[in-house]
Amino acid sequence: MADQDRIEGSAKNMGGKIKEGAGKLTGDSKLQAEGKADQVEGKVQNAVGGVKDSLKDDK
Repeated sequence: MADQDRIEGSAKNMGGKIKEGAGKLTGDSKLQAEGKADQVEGKVQNAVGGVKDSLKDDK
């Protein structure tokens, strides 16, 4: 089963994409930047979950 970090990271990444798109649509550069930041945070969290999954598989 996927690690909780991977699930949350993927959700944050998707939410960031939506937020960035909304920012582009409305011309809100702050919202767009927040969306990009959320995407990066989500990708990092997803990567941490991947490492945890790898460590579990090695045991």
